[in-house]
Amino acid sequence: MKTYGIIARFDTTSDLLHAAEKIRDAGFKDFDCHSPFPVHGLDDAMGLKRTTLGYLIGAMGMTGALFGFGLQTWIHLIEYPMNISGKPFFAYPAYAIITFELMVLFSAFGAVFGMMYYNKIPRLHHPVFYSEKFSAVTSDAFYVSIESSDPKYDDKKTNDFLKKIGGKDIELLQDENE
Repeated sequence: MKTYGIIARFDTTSDLLHAAEKIRDAGFKDFDCHSPFPVHGLDDAMGLKRTTLGYLIGAMGMTGALFGFGLQTWIHLIEYPMNISGKPFFAYPAYAIITFELMVLFSAFGAVFGMMYYNKIPRLHHPVFYSEKFSAVTSDAFYVSIESSDPKYDDKKTNDFLKKIGGKDIELLQDENE
């Protein structure tokens, strides 16, 4: 049987926050907290860093803007110069609309594909969904899951640790088919 990790239920949001802090302080890295609604301060309690997605979106936006401006400049100056109403070939104020639109388009692509990369999507099924108890997380339960890929993970020690910090309904996530 392959072990994927372990889950433990906590009664309140404050219990979940304190458990996340204790798990982080114990040195676990590959764990997650699950709740039916956002919990203020949970990211800090888990020790999560700010995402770099904003930098990726900004870089993609600048790439799109430079691409749009450069493409129009190349077309109007080099590839197909036309004298339209006596305007100069490099009439850059007219480039603003296409430059802006390509900046928005590239930023949107950066946001979508960046979120897919950072969230490890597509992952069609996660091992916590093997648990019947875990289905309560969508309505009124607070769970912590620790993955077996964590360097500090050990079935017995992690189970005892979760009991010590107040975890209830602790369940080992295993696949009977493997």
